[in-house]
Amino acid sequence: LLQHQRMHTGEQPSTCSECGKSFLGNLHLVQHRRTHTREKLYRCGHCGRSSSWSSNLIKYQHTHARP
Repeated sequence: LLQHQRMHTGEQPSTCSECGKSFLGNLHLVQHRRTHTREKLYRCGHCGRSSSWSSNLIKYQHTHARP
């Protein structure tokens, strides 16, 4: 609820120490930090390609299903 209320007030208490960008909550900050660390948590089971974002990997995995 607190994070939802912050959407209306514009408050963004979580700030990236690398670039200064602010976020509503810590989860968004943790996700953003991957852009700086280039951490790739998700790996394709077919070919080993990796991605920082599960949504990108899901889109990529469809390339293996194409005829």
